[in-house]
Parts: sequence; structure tokens; C-alpha cells
Amino acid sequence: MRDFDGNEPGENGLSVSAPKTWATGAPAVVHALRYALGQTSPKRTALTLLNINQTRGFDCPGCAWPEPAPGKRHRNEYCENGAKHIADEATSRRVTADFFRQHSVDELSRKSDHWLNQQGRLTEPMVLREGATHYEPIGWDEALDLLAGELRALDHPDEALFYTSGRLANEPAFLLQLFARAFGTNNLPDCSNMCHESSGSALGETLGIGKGSVSLDDLYDADLVFVVGQNPGTNHPRMLSALEETKRRGGQVVAVNPLPEAGLLRFKHPQKARGIIGRGTDIADQFLQIRPGGDLALFQALNLLLVEAEDKEPGTVLDRAFIEPHTSGYDAFVAHIRETSWDAVLEATGLTRDEIERVHERVLASRGVIVCWAMGLTQHKHGVPTIREVVNFLLLRGNIGRPGAGVCPVRGHSNVQGDRTMGIWERMPQTFLDSLEREFGFTPPTRHGLDSVDAIRAMRDGHAKVFLGVAGNFVRATPDSAVTEQALRNCRLTAHISTKLNRSHAVCGRTALILPTLGRSDRDRQAGGEQFMTVEDSMSEVHATRGRLAPASPHLLSEVSLITRLARKVLGSTPDIPWADFESDYDLVRDRIARVVDGFEDFNERVRRPGGFRLPNPVNSRVFRTPSGKAVFSVNDFTLLRAPKGHLVLQTLRSHDQWNTIPYAMDDRYRGIKGGRRVVLVNPADLADLGLADGSVVDLVGVWSDGVERRAEAFRVVGYPTPPGSAAAYYPETNVLVPLDSVADISNTPTSKSVIVRLEHTAAPTPA
Repeated sequence: MRDFDGNEPGENGLSVSAPKTWATGAPAVVHALRYALGQTSPKRTALTLLNINQTRGFDCPGCAWPEPAPGKRHRNEYCENGAKHIADEATSRRVTADFFRQHSVDELSRKSDHWLNQQGRLTEPMVLREGATHYEPIGWDEALDLLAGELRALDHPDEALFYTSGRLANEPAFLLQLFARAFGTNNLPDCSNMCHESSGSALGETLGIGKGSVSLDDLYDADLVFVVGQNPGTNHPRMLSALEETKRRGGQVVAVNPLPEAGLLRFKHPQKARGIIGRGTDIADQFLQIRPGGDLALFQALNLLLVEAEDKEPGTVLDRAFIEPHTSGYDAFVAHIRETSWDAVLEATGLTRDEIERVHERVLASRGVIVCWAMGLTQHKHGVPTIREVVNFLLLRGNIGRPGAGVCPVRGHSNVQGDRTMGIWERMPQTFLDSLEREFGFTPPTRHGLDSVDAIRAMRDGHAKVFLGVAGNFVRATPDSAVTEQALRNCRLTAHISTKLNRSHAVCGRTALILPTLGRSDRDRQAGGEQFMTVEDSMSEVHATRGRLAPASPHLLSEVSLITRLARKVLGSTPDIPWADFESDYDLVRDRIARVVDGFEDFNERVRRPGGFRLPNPVNSRVFRTPSGKAVFSVNDFTLLRAPKGHLVLQTLRSHDQWNTIPYAMDDRYRGIKGGRRVVLVNPADLADLGLADGSVVDLVGVWSDGVERRAEAFRVVGYPTPPGSAAAYYPETNVLVPLDSVADISNTPTSKSVIVRLEHTAAPTPA
């Protein structure tokens, strides 16, 4: 039994101190090295840290933040969490067949995410046979025959699901989507469905491409950078180095976030003297502590102020030389924005009019403006309209398609953007499918496949029967945990291609497979010699990644090997795709990518250049691939998010010592939380109104229109400077509260940043 802090027996209890007002500095170095040396040897630690994010090394498996150009990047081009992430993968700990003999699946299902991850690297394929209680070893041929047999036995290819995490590199991602479509389905859900799908939907509709438009140089040279709905100090700390350079060159930063995150306030660069012995750099020139979901109202207010300023001084505020030839929908947008209610804006945002007008003055004084954002914008019901309104804001002053300006969705996982470029999407455009047909001689299915939310529904309802997860931790990344877990248990077979143990391996179909694979840092030798792969970062830079470590086990296969061998067993020689050649020589895969995917011409040659190459973005030439051929002003309504009396709006978030679903430790150093994760951060005024004391133990009870009670038990209340009426708690522990059917309009992204909950006082469980 775990105590109410979610710790394993023997771990320290929870303690709380004041949140930090700055991020990084010498403590980050100490914490990173301490974690790394706790996972592996000093020699192995040095080898990983000297090769991570270097031109002849491997890309960090963590976030998708870009590296500076070769010659400009630091010898230690990584952050605290990147160092922890690579140490986590390079760990010397091993999960062997003996481990699975000692631990039943039921026992594993009751372990914490932290405990499962700390067991180490998976070393050989395992099978849980129908009716069995324990995984047992299985040979590679038998394992792939079992999976292939289940796929071939399906009544229709659409009964299979092929899920992908952003850890997957370009070459295996391209091969996975090729295999799935040759098999006959577009069921390619991925982790982007849960995070930046709203960004892709909004940007595709308004600008004609679902990616960001800026480079690192643009960020450095911007006059004003908005950092909205994201916490770079924890989720992509190297962004703080870029923002520091923005400030050094005279730019300003406006931070918009419900919590006053340390990295948004002040940054102490650990590789510079001012970051070790000095005060560091103040990041936010203005911090707006917005209510969750209030960002659409904020940008509508800013747009109203710009339109009214143009009314007062025609021709001096808006960029009509850009608007008239390059945009559509302007008149309807302006008519709608003039109806904006300041009362509604102030209620939705929790800000004062003076705060918003101060931001407006900064905008007027800035020629180049960039807006960066993450899940704080995307994971709301109105996530897509919010990002469309951000685009409106940038279009008004021509801040699209020129240096130092543009849109910057910050992706949270290493190659999630590259996977989408490679075709990992359930709704790839017909032009991509036509290119596949020309290149490989088969007709891909045109019916749209299932995204992650619809995949859960399909498994729940018995319409999907085989689930293959390639990297990631599907069970803990998805909403409505009880529903998701039961959905997977409905499957005939679940299989996971993984490097480490996670909860998804303990939530099994009637039969289950664990297929262990090489990590990003592992050397990959095939019949054609030592191989490398490629990734695409958040700013469309494509570069090589080469593992340098001896593999964790001689029994591991690369993801390319696993996918190509499975494809041969399922498809045979029809269609005529040279799967065996692809496994032997990844250059051959890249040759085919070059002929299928726009922007990858001469792929093998260009990616061998130090630093690789940047994919073209038509937006930067002011070419908009929308139906009208122009950037689109849109009309967006917001629904004010109100919690009933006695309830709060909960947002889920990461702790500092966490990457995606996996906590590296039970602490959140910057927020002052130590020794536990089952905490809920609540404004002290709300605690008084609710009759709760700081330190109380409560159950979080979700409130949703379906009438189903969703409960996350035994959370300790922590008084914290959250916006009034809101609360925050860590995922994946609180994913149970996010209803499967509570999704963003258009994108179908779970609304993990706007969950209505009530706090029920409960007695603290007795620690084990």
C-alpha cells in the first residue's frame, strides 16, 4: 500500500517550501549529475553527456527544442532534464526474464510509474499468454509470428491500431506508416493527438501548414516574444537560453501563464559566470497570471485595442500593405472583434484592463513579434479558436512571413513533428497518399483513420482488436484512465515496442507482447554497417542522430528491424516493397523518403552536412496553401469557463523531475514540493472559501455531464499562488479525471487544462 503522497514504502514523506523565483543555475548541474551517476558509471555518463545534441552524436530523446548552428552550440548542449533523460535511457539497470518471473502482471499494475521506470532497460522479448499471470521469454521469430498472425486474422485492417510516440525517429516512422497503409489502414494515432493537434488544426486552416514558422535566429532578433501556456523551465529548459539571448539583443518577453513558473521569472545560465555567481537574467518583462482557458479572451482584447488604435491613427498601426494582398476574412473579423465585451474579457482572464493595455503598448512599440505556446493553449475545448485568434493577432501587424516574427508552437517530444512529416497521421492529405502509390505501387486507403481518443473508443466498443504501440506509454498519456485501461484489456492482443518498463506493459489484452528495442543513444549495427537516423525539431531543422553506446542487451532489435520484419511476415512480397533492404541500409529508406515527402530532396546528401538542413516553410515566403491562397482571418467565439460554486477548474501539469508520463524523482524543486506527487495546488483564498486547511487530504472528484464519477484519491492540499477559482495537479495521476468525451472542438484533443472538480475532504490513509 502507498501512502497519500503516492510514494513507495520507505520513501520520504512530503514536505512543502516556498516556490522558487528563478530556474537552473548550479543546482541544476548538481541534480543532473547526481541522477546520472545514480543510474550508471562516471565513464558512461561522460560519454553520453559529451555526445548529446552534438553534430556527430545523438539527439536528446527529450524535448524538440532546436540546437544552435554548428560552431555556435556549446560543448555541453543540454539541460538538466535532457541530462536526466539520457541517463535514464543509458542506465546500467536491466529488466530480465528473472524480473518477470518474480513479479506478476497484477503486482506490476499496482506499482508507481516511478518504480516501474527505475527498474531499468528491457532486455529480451516477453509474452503474456492468454490466462497467464506472468510474462515469460519468447524468441523474436515466435513473437513476430504471433503478432503477424493476429493482424492477418482480423476481419478488416481497420481493427488494428498503430500508435506512435514522438521518440520514434524519421526512418522507422516512415516505415511504420508505410506498413500500416500497405496493410490497409490509416489508424495511426500518435502522441500529437493529445498535445499539439489543436495547433496543427488552427495553423493548417489559417496559414496552410500545421507547423511553426520561426527559427532560433528569429527568436533572438524578435522585439517582443510572447510565451503563452507553457513552462520552459521544466518542459524545454534550453528555450531559456534562447530567451536570454532575445533579452541580450534588446527584445522583451511577455509571459502568460496561470502559475508563476520560476523559469518565466528569472534564468541563471549554468554555463555562464552570471548564471553561477551572478543574479542571472530576468526573463519576463511582464507576467500575466491568467485564468486557465482565458487566453482566447486576452488575444481578442489585444486585437480590439489594435483595431481601435488604427481607427484613431489610420495607416499607422495595422500593416495594410500585408493585409490587403495576403489575407482574407479581414472585414468579418474586424466586425466581430468590435463586439468584444471588456466585462467578459476581464472575467475570463482574471486580469485587469491596465495589465492588458500595458501589453498593448509593448506590441505597438515592437516591429517583430513572435508568439510561442504549448499545451496551456491546446488542451481546452476552445483550443483551436484560441490559436486562430493568435494568428489574427500576428496578421494584423504583418508579423507572419518576415524575420523576427511568426508562430512558434513548442513541441514537447523529440521527433513528434518529424513523425507527422513522415506520415504518422490518421488524416494525411491525398497528395501524400498519391506519392506513396507512385513510389511503392499500391493504393493506400483513403478513409480517415482513428486518432488517439477515437482509438480508445474503438477498443472500448470492440471495433479495434489489436494494438501496437511503438515507443511511448499509451495508458498513462491518455485521458479517462479507467476507460482507457478497460479498452486495452478488451483487445485480443496488445504489443509494445519499448526501451523501458512502464504501466502500459501491465495493462494487457488477452495476449500481450513486450518487444524491446534500441534507445536513441545505442549503437545500431545492421548487415549494411553502422546506421544513423534522423529527427526534425520544433523549428523544422532535420539532422542526424547516431547512437554511441553499446546496446543494453544483445537481444535488442532496432525499431527499423522490428517494423520491417513484421511487415514481411504480414504482407509477404505483396506489395513489392524491399523491407529486407531497408533493414540492412537506412540510406535506402531515406532515398524513398526523398521521393515521397516534400522538402527532402537529396536527403542523404544534405543530412550528412553538419547540422543537417531546414525544411522549407511556404509561410516564410508569404505563400499560404489555403483554399483562397491567402492567410485567413477568422471569427472566434469563446465560452466563458465557469466552475459551479464549491468547485474549481483543474489543470494537469508536469513536475520538474518528470518527462512526459515518467517521473524521475518524487520532487518538484521549483514549486517547492519534495517527497510526493499526490498534491493539489490551490489558491489560499479558495481554501478558505471551501473550508479546507493547507495540508488537508482530499479526493479530487471530476464533474462531467455524463454523470460518471471520476475520482483521484488522497491528494494533499498545498496553498499556492494559483489564479482564484483554479487548481493544479500532476499528471498522469490526474488523467483519471479527464473524460474521454471532453475534447477540443475540431482537434479532438483531451481538455486536460480545464477539468471541473470538487475537493472532498477525506481522512489521510495510514502510510504503509
